Amino acid sequence: MKKILIYFFMILSISSCYENEELNMPVKQNDSELTSELDIYIEENFTERYGMAIRYRYVDRYVNPGERVTPPSLEAVRPMLDFIENFWINPYLEVGNGRAFFEDNVPAEIVLLGGLIYNDDGTVTLGTADAGAQITFTNVNAIDPDDVAWRDLQLQTVYHEFAHTVHQQFKLPNAFEAISPRGYTSAGAWFTLTDEDALKRGFVSPYATSSPNEDFAETVAFYLFDQDFMSKFMLEEPDCDNQDCIDENNGRLLIRSKLQAIVDHYEKVTGINLLELRAAVQSRL
Repeated sequence: MKKILIYFFMILSISSCYENEELNMPVKQNDSELTSELDIYIEENFTERYGMAIRYRYVDRYVNPGERVTPPSLEAVRPMLDFIENFWINPYLEVGNGRAFFEDNVPAEIVLLGGLIYNDDGTVTLGTADAGAQITFTNVNAIDPDDVAWRDLQLQTVYHEFAHTVHQQFKLPNAFEAISPRGYTSAGAWFTLTDEDALKRGFVSPYATSSPNEDFAETVAFYLFDQDFMSKFMLEEPDCDNQDCIDENNGRLLIRSKLQAIVDHYEKVTGINLLELRAAVQSRL
């Protein structure tokens, strides 16, 4: 499960949004013909084709108690569906055995939310995924595939979650947990680390340190969407003359070992060449 949070000290910068958003209000369907066309499109292209339900009208069961959300605007739904198809579905369809794997493992529900998820404890949830069953895309109303920060948030969420289906069905690669065993934190402590701290431990993100399962999913996700993955996580800095640089290079060595184990595992248990899948994704960025 993927949950990304902004903590209280950052909330002040976005608190003014509350005055302009109608939270927990249903979508107003003023154009019934357009809504009908949209629903027909969803039924034909997602539900019938993949068995995937698209939830874009607000229903309170899609969020937890204490969370405040805004539904997506009607105008944002179709562009978001095009984004999902282009960046998530189609890359799988283009690689060997990708179609079979996708169709066999696609989540039953995709939930679209217009903004971020505001929590009673003063945090903001940027994206969530419920392993194997539901993926929730937030901030849909701000859709802009050319905005790298917006795009990467969506791709990290969906690639991370879909990677969970692999270890859920086929377990982790052999001895994966032993590659960086002392680097793991816990579900409630990972957010105290910086990106640099995580790299020194041999992880692509602080969240990856929370468990071996999350480490696996984060490594897959970053490998697929991060255009700078090689320079950040694979290639050692030359001529290191300080301890921080040495520690980061040692972390990259661990990440290389993890990625190789993951690539071999994907090929063996899913029939998908992860290098080809990355190439299909990167060709769209």
